[in-house]
Amino acid sequence: MLQLPLIAEHADLAGKRVLLRADFNVPLEAGRVRDAYKIERSIPTIDFLRKAGARVIVMSHLGNGKTSDTLSPVAKYLYKKFPLTFLDRLMSPENARIVNAMQNGDVVLLENLRHNDGEEKNNQEFTQHLASFGDVYVNDAFAVSHRVHASIIGIPTLLPSYAGLLLAEEVKQLSVAFSPKHPFLFILGGAKLSTKMPLLKKFLNTADHVFVGGIAANDFLKASGYEVGRSVVDLSELDGIKDYGTHERLILPSDVVIKNEAGSAVCGADGVARGDAIVDVGPGTIHNLEETVVKAALVVWNGPLGYYEAGFTDGTRELLSLVANAQAISIIGGGDTVAVAAEMGFLDRFSFVSTGGGAMLDFLSNETLPGIDALIKK
Repeated sequence: MLQLPLIAEHADLAGKRVLLRADFNVPLEAGRVRDAYKIERSIPTIDFLRKAGARVIVMSHLGNGKTSDTLSPVAKYLYKKFPLTFLDRLMSPENARIVNAMQNGDVVLLENLRHNDGEEKNNQEFTQHLASFGDVYVNDAFAVSHRVHASIIGIPTLLPSYAGLLLAEEVKQLSVAFSPKHPFLFILGGAKLSTKMPLLKKFLNTADHVFVGGIAANDFLKASGYEVGRSVVDLSELDGIKDYGTHERLILPSDVVIKNEAGSAVCGADGVARGDAIVDVGPGTIHNLEETVVKAALVVWNGPLGYYEAGFTDGTRELLSLVANAQAISIIGGGDTVAVAAEMGFLDRFSFVSTGGGAMLDFLSNETLPGIDALIKK
């Protein structure tokens, strides 16, 4: 497993200014935090730093960086947990004065990092500006550690850098998939199969079973000669996956939920008409997976099985129930998958719930991330 420099093992933080990169990119509604899951997962690191006497400067992005994408609702949420000062202008000259006046245990939150395009461009001047606020850098933002941004890979070149409690836990738990217990079931849903093929190929070699759902399954069905109608497919991958459609370890949906002008219905995977769009896996598919889930020693899952945004979550919910009730070590991730599990009240019924979507996939594929390499190779 990767040997990370851990902030939890840092001996002397009292009086140190600690730049903490968290991931507070959370959904908002009417100016309030609608889902605080990712915020709550980083609070233990903040509490650890406060108790150690550090002066904590928290950084995050939110949305795409529009002026209206403000971290103010996050600041209000955090203020219920501990005293906090919100620096509501990212590049204000006042920020340095406020940071320099901090006392041990104080916390400030910087405004949205993406209000400056230097964040996504990993601009050296912007990186130096951020680094000037800290003596030590801590990355606790696993979910964005696949990004080559200033606050992820730039600052570690300028400051002593460590992994936060959450980042360290993500690496530890997800690394289980690299030396898995067997039988090992890997479940892949969602879209953008073109970005997931390296991971799929990897786990077809190491997992006992790989079940593919979501839009990714549409690609396999079409490449195998099935009619998929108006279903969304990733045309760029069709030729590249033809040889994998009959792989002995690959499991595809046996039935699907389709939507057309008449409404929605269940049909066999071979019964889709030209006017239909596949929007979920069918109940027969879940039933067929039950024995595989029950026998599994490890289940790793990323991505929903249906068109989540349109409310087609039955397949995801039914499979989540199976996995939650199984004896296997269970690891789930991906924003939509975790959102469904949260709606079901199931988050505490899995062995580990990753905060990462794309970052989880990239880590499982490459066994590291740019943000992790920046800590190790600084």
